[in-house]
Amino acid sequence: MGEIEDGEADHITTDVQGQKCALVCECTAPESVSGKDNLPFLNAVLKNPVCKLYRFPTSDNKWMRIREQMSESILSFHIPKELISLHIKEDLCRNQELKELGELSPHWDNLRKNVLTHCDQMVNMYQGILKELSKETGSSFKSSSSKGERTLEFVPVNLHLQRMHVHSPHLKDALYDVITVGAPAAHFQGFKNGGLRKLLHRFETERRNTEYQFIYYSPENTAKAKEVLSNINQLQPLIATYADLLLNSASQHSPDSLKNSLKMLSEKTELFVHAFKDQLVRSALLALYTARPGGILKKPPSPKNSTEESSPQDPPPPMKRQDSIPHHSDYDEEEWDRVWANVGKSLNCIIAMVDKLIERDGGSGGSSSSSKNEEKDPSLVDSIITHPREDWYEQLYPLILTLKDCMGEVVNRAKQSLTFVLLQELAYSLPQCLMLTLRRDIVFSQALAGLVCGFIIKLHTSLHDPGFLQQLHTVGLVVQYEGLLSTYSDEIGMLEDMAVGISDLKKVTFKITEAKSNDVLPVITGRREHYVVEVKLPARMFESLPLQIKEGQLLHVYPVLFNVGINEQQTLAERFGDVSLQESINQENFELLKEYYTIFMEKMPPDYISHFQEQNDLKGLLENLHQNIQAKKRKNVEIMWLAATICRKLNGIRFTCCKSAKDRTSMSVTLEQCSILRDEHQLHKDFFIRALDCMRSRQTQGALNESDDPETGCLTDNKPTSRHFYPVALLLVSSHLLVVWLILSLALLLAKYQ
Repeated sequence: MGEIEDGEADHITTDVQGQKCALVCECTAPESVSGKDNLPFLNAVLKNPVCKLYRFPTSDNKWMRIREQMSESILSFHIPKELISLHIKEDLCRNQELKELGELSPHWDNLRKNVLTHCDQMVNMYQGILKELSKETGSSFKSSSSKGERTLEFVPVNLHLQRMHVHSPHLKDALYDVITVGAPAAHFQGFKNGGLRKLLHRFETERRNTEYQFIYYSPENTAKAKEVLSNINQLQPLIATYADLLLNSASQHSPDSLKNSLKMLSEKTELFVHAFKDQLVRSALLALYTARPGGILKKPPSPKNSTEESSPQDPPPPMKRQDSIPHHSDYDEEEWDRVWANVGKSLNCIIAMVDKLIERDGGSGGSSSSSKNEEKDPSLVDSIITHPREDWYEQLYPLILTLKDCMGEVVNRAKQSLTFVLLQELAYSLPQCLMLTLRRDIVFSQALAGLVCGFIIKLHTSLHDPGFLQQLHTVGLVVQYEGLLSTYSDEIGMLEDMAVGISDLKKVTFKITEAKSNDVLPVITGRREHYVVEVKLPARMFESLPLQIKEGQLLHVYPVLFNVGINEQQTLAERFGDVSLQESINQENFELLKEYYTIFMEKMPPDYISHFQEQNDLKGLLENLHQNIQAKKRKNVEIMWLAATICRKLNGIRFTCCKSAKDRTSMSVTLEQCSILRDEHQLHKDFFIRALDCMRSRQTQGALNESDDPETGCLTDNKPTSRHFYPVALLLVSSHLLVVWLILSLALLLAKYQ
């Protein structure tokens, strides 16, 4: 094990129920089970490890050794800072697009000015939060006592890695990781009006039914508009770059290079054209037309040789709340189709010209795209007059220029129309809309910090497992969150925040790249509807990855949340309140987990599936989980155990969350660890409770540095620490005594208010 190789260890003996418990000691040596070559990478994201060593008897009266380690993560602050920087960049870009929307009628122009004023205030607030976060140089995690601080809103509460390394006499060494973190929630914003789940539903219902003067777009259409705008911003510079590469290849008179450049240009241009096939762009152009002064569509400058059609000047219809886009009799809807189609036609001309040049040069025939285009439009080739002795560059330059001009016109019109769609999202209840955006950003930031930490730890642990790596790029990873929040009082709002934040993690994909320096911290790119997290690996680790991952394939995650309230407030909720929120969340996420299982069984290779099914009865576990969810049993902790087991068998990432990731989380983690020792490593049946008490006992913690409480930084003689080795006596109290205590408490409260 090497428990005391790198430092001294204090040996402590604990007396449990009159008998000597396992040998326990504390040390600060880092985990080395995966090899010392990988430690710099892991140590780049983990910090301040606290280790405990145990010894427990097995069922055959031999000894197993357990190393328990808890570490903080510097990603607690790194990820929020990366994310806030992205939000600022995205919002500044949106504000600039709103300013460039062009001339609008007085109603829409006033609305735009109001939106810009509020959005500028939001950007200033984000910049202030980022500045304050940059000043944080102390602890690498946010304590529960700081969860209400405004400047730390985006930082997760008590984000830690809890790792158990088991060395059994007969079985292979095993690692079990759980990421523990406070429930992602906007604590500073408060929960007086509920959490995100309720607030978003209420906002959308009111927005749909309001009589306010704006054009209603569904959330799906608004998200689609953001997606198309993002695709435009990504594809336009790429197409321009590949067009320049094509001209460079032409100037070098290299047929092979010319064909390769043409292939890349064709692929990106086809994606560009496909992005505008959605009906949303056409309807948004019509809506923008009606918002112009006098109903005149102000057209951008047209490229050479393109026809412009004048738009009649009829007064716009009276503005009112509309469920669909208004139809204007004088608006030429076919004009957009002609402008949009010009991009594809320009590309076809370039393809035909390249094929003609290569054929004249005696190359190996035309490209595969040529025959297809000639079948569609034979006149393309006939219309191009080529001269063999002329320079290829001179032949292609006018066509490339036409392509760029056509693309520029399409981008200009589409950007303005889709920006007008985004203006509608902010048109209704402007302050409330921005506050909801802020709240969602806060919750998502906390959830993403935990996810990135968990992904990196899982990748590090399973880097030499070919089955895991194949699953990673073929299917993706399931990420299971175990929630312990009650459905009572403020924790209802926390659970509503948490449910939306975890669901939003579907928008995240991962990309693994080779680190070019010692900086291996992850980098985030993208926008609110889609993020890519770039995880950097040292060269030696990167070379061991499958080709698909090394080539930059995006890796997907499937987050699921199962919540079971276990504290005394949940008892009140079940007897006198409402638990429908918990039931609906569990049912919805079961369907997501079942969907992942189906994809897993369909996409993984047959030989892997046959071996996998022999080792795991996942179908039976899923059926059992479904039955327990449908049973609606009070405090049904079987749901948590089944979900955790399924996650581990599917090579997933495990999270455990409660309000502050302290009491309930610590009890759940230690119970899960002992259950794993019993079920997977033959822990002696008479030592289960003793092992559980040993892990939870304060005596087994040894002496922390200067007896400091990691939460407060103060000396604590009687106060238990926030680490996960923490006893909670309430869970040992019988339900009958708890009910009596609750009744007496209610009676005292009633007497007090009377």
